[in-house]
Amino acid sequence: MAPTEDKLGFMLPYTPLHYLLLQQLSNPLVMTSGNLSDQPQCVDNHEARQKLGTIADYFLMHDRDIVNRLDDSVMRLLDNKMHVLRRARGFSPEVLQLPEGFNNKQQILAMGGELKNSFCLLKQGMAIVSQHIGDLENAAAQLDYRYQLKCYQQLFDFKADLIAVDLHADYLSTQYGQQLAEDQPFSLVSVQHHHAHIAACMAEHGLALDTPSVLAAVFDGLGMGLSGELWGSEFLFSDYSTCQRLGHFQEISMPGGVPAMREPWRNAYAQLTHYFNYADIHKEFADLEIIRLLETKPLATLTSMIDKKLNSPLSSSCGRWFDAFAALLGLCPEQISYEGQAAIMLENLATTEFFKLEDNPYSYEIENKNEIFVINWQALLLAVLQDLQQQIDKAVIAARIHHTLISATVKLLMKLSIQTETNTIILSGGVFQNRLLLN
Repeated sequence: MAPTEDKLGFMLPYTPLHYLLLQQLSNPLVMTSGNLSDQPQCVDNHEARQKLGTIADYFLMHDRDIVNRLDDSVMRLLDNKMHVLRRARGFSPEVLQLPEGFNNKQQILAMGGELKNSFCLLKQGMAIVSQHIGDLENAAAQLDYRYQLKCYQQLFDFKADLIAVDLHADYLSTQYGQQLAEDQPFSLVSVQHHHAHIAACMAEHGLALDTPSVLAAVFDGLGMGLSGELWGSEFLFSDYSTCQRLGHFQEISMPGGVPAMREPWRNAYAQLTHYFNYADIHKEFADLEIIRLLETKPLATLTSMIDKKLNSPLSSSCGRWFDAFAALLGLCPEQISYEGQAAIMLENLATTEFFKLEDNPYSYEIENKNEIFVINWQALLLAVLQDLQQQIDKAVIAARIHHTLISATVKLLMKLSIQTETNTIILSGGVFQNRLLLN
């Protein structure tokens, strides 16, 4: 469970201790993984008392410390299929047979990303995928990451010929991979974030190493682009080794940089000022909740930052797109308490009306800019503001926003499918955990 979330997770007892405990009780138990938010699990009784004493009603202690952290896996049932959202207990370490063509390749250590990290060993045509490690911004998670890397290499008698890191030079996983490559020395290769999403999906679905390029839509929060841009809504033509960008959402400033990832109102303001004269928007929609909120913010400072390109990088992030529209509808506009909260709230709000409003998207434009297709959301933004002003049910607006994203994505993929002469299409990235998009 999480704040503002409309779904509950549950687990059945899977150890003798669970059964003994539940036999003494008549009610369900509320469980956690034994950790504070964004931190790794506690591994001994002293640490548990120290860190969790203020939030736990009871402790069930044991005389065995945890030697190897392994969080609970999280899965979701969608269309009678199980989708793994967090791969850990029961799945890791997991040895996956890779498709045809990988058998005689080098042994590769793939370091993983910065957030929701896991790593992978490639050996003898098999991918050995680690458990969910977590966010490496946390010092304890970093230590566990390094510990698990050593454990896996010992357990599987693994010696890397090559280390693969994310293209983002500031990722701690990238920096540690570079350090390992220098110390050993190993060969080092940097991989574009969204290209890695595509390759993982191709391998998961059994596409051979020599498969011709496929078409992909990869939507997520953020990833470093091939020329230093911040990507996140990518239409790509890719095989395992090459990747070509064919389209994306209109790039919008992220005023303040990292704070824009935590404060959705910043993204709403950036969208409005990119497409419109904000003074006109303020005049026409002054009574809207989001406009009144923006009046309390240092907009002159943000405008100056955007105009001067000071700590306001351009990004095509689909995650920030969701943040902006959630803020427009008054969904946690000030600050999120966990990653993806604004998008999840928008999805939850849309659910009640989504299936009643099929084929009813708002307007948008797909523009060709120097042979790259760019989705322009100006008409969508204006329509949402007008519907808010007319006090249309916000659930209807949220549902139509989702239908608009689906319509634009499908329309551009169909156009690109004809252009590239391929009908193999991949959908990947964290945004596609949104059940409305998959349905």
